[in-house]
Amino acid sequence: MFLKLRCDAVLLSLALPLCLMLGACSMLAPTPAPHGEVQGASTGGAELAQSDVNRIATLGMHDNLDSLYRLLDKLYRRNPAEWKKTASSRELAIKRVRDAIEARQPWPELQGKHDIQALSLALTPDFSGDRAAAFIYGAADMIIVAHGGKTRFYLIDGFDAQYLYNAARNMEIAAWILSNRKNTAGQPLLLSNDMSEGEHNISFEREFGKIIARIDLLAEMTTEKYRRAGISYLQNLVGGTFLQFLPVR
Repeated sequence: MFLKLRCDAVLLSLALPLCLMLGACSMLAPTPAPHGEVQGASTGGAELAQSDVNRIATLGMHDNLDSLYRLLDKLYRRNPAEWKKTASSRELAIKRVRDAIEARQPWPELQGKHDIQALSLALTPDFSGDRAAAFIYGAADMIIVAHGGKTRFYLIDGFDAQYLYNAARNMEIAAWILSNRKNTAGQPLLLSNDMSEGEHNISFEREFGKIIARIDLLAEMTTEKYRRAGISYLQNLVGGTFLQFLPVR
């Protein structure tokens, strides 16, 4: 009986390291990526002047603007009459809006309005210009204003959590208006999501949801920033005193 137990113990002692090694190998094996891989941003010297929050905010802004450009492309595909009001092609119309947003140039059809005023004008039933362009420009301008008027952020930059929170709610409101408000002819302002019997297209809703989630996350990170700084200070203070290696000779 004793011998059997001892043999079992020996086998267990040999099997455990083997299991750990196999587990480690499986962790190091390439992860299947049938739907694509994470694409990290390129590294640049400007990162030295960015905190973790600055970096996350910069990446989030880049992704939010890309989401808005995708929404513009979708809107133009479903509403081709809009891009034909200002450009000779859909691609050229998208480029003009993108250039105006990134250069922080006013959009002529918005009559010099910015932020939520621009967004509100773009969603009025009697707006006669390129509504898709005006809507996306107004949304982008509102988001940028909520981030302090910038699209890249460094150590000298800070955020107002309430402004960010308000921007996320504004995007929810804008998405709802786009889906529900009708023009003077009784038609949707712009064709977007389609939940008809023959088609279920909610790609617009998903893209809006991504933008809202990114802004909300940054708002929460901003509220945590100073509290976490205090906690980190205490952790370092305690660690500096009690978590030191002791001499062995």
